[in-house]
Amino acid sequence: MASQKKTAVLFPGQGSQFVGMGKDFLESSSEARDLMAKAESISGFPLERLCLEGPMEELTQTINLQPAITAMNLICWQAMTRAGIRPDYIAGHSLGEYSGLCAAGVLSADDTLALVTERGKLMEREANKNPGGMRAVLGLTLSEVLKGLAGVSGKGVVTAANHNSEKQIVLSGDEAALDAAAEKMEDQGGRVISLKVSGAWHSALVEGAVPDFTAAMRQVAFRAPEIPLLFNVTGEEERGPDAIRSIMARQIASMVKWHDIINTFMAQEVRVFIEVGPKTVLTGLLKKILPKEYECSLFQVDTPEKIEKLVQGM
Repeated sequence: MASQKKTAVLFPGQGSQFVGMGKDFLESSSEARDLMAKAESISGFPLERLCLEGPMEELTQTINLQPAITAMNLICWQAMTRAGIRPDYIAGHSLGEYSGLCAAGVLSADDTLALVTERGKLMEREANKNPGGMRAVLGLTLSEVLKGLAGVSGKGVVTAANHNSEKQIVLSGDEAALDAAAEKMEDQGGRVISLKVSGAWHSALVEGAVPDFTAAMRQVAFRAPEIPLLFNVTGEEERGPDAIRSIMARQIASMVKWHDIINTFMAQEVRVFIEVGPKTVLTGLLKKILPKEYECSLFQVDTPEKIEKLVQGM
């Protein structure tokens, strides 16, 4: 079912998890159960138990969470495509970009699940070697944040890791540098919130994962996207399989240009946005980015009931 209006599918990443996610699909769909069994087999982790029963602390460990969220996103995508909905564009936020690669036909489901499992292992390894965290800065633009960061150079590693909306920037780095940066951001009128993450993602502290992950990706077939896909590292579309592989290698330690991606979608006159996966983190960001006067419809699907509502709303 193609909408008359241009449609973009958005896949969430780490931070969208909750205990009980996917329950309705896993109870009602043999296809969902098959995909979860495949994810468990490839990752070697008890993902269904973690998703349905937790505990949250164990689910949130990046080594478990990366294949768990990806499996959930793909279960939701599978149900959406069975309902006949095909988007014009795809994007995924950080880890969610791998679900996007699968949905666009760049990677097979098996390769996607294998890569996010490896990515989780490597990122956890680097986080253990180089401990750090992430903090959201609210109320300052990217240029204001970068200006503030220039004033704390020499205090340790800290970088702008996610440009989520005009005035929501996530910092990543070691705790001493984050403390210094937080003080600076608050002096500039920003509000700083610590995020519950297990590492300094998208910073130089996890850069050590890039060579090993690049080697892992060389073993995997990348194809040209069947649906246009916008990338976190560039904020733009890319079609070449080799270029995509290179972008995805850099993604671990590069800034997520989410604000740029949504602005590109607006420039393309995308009028329907569908968050495909647990919770409404990306829908919340859309509401911050899209101007009030920009006419569009926002959907989020992570249950069979919400798929039905989406079909009716299209």
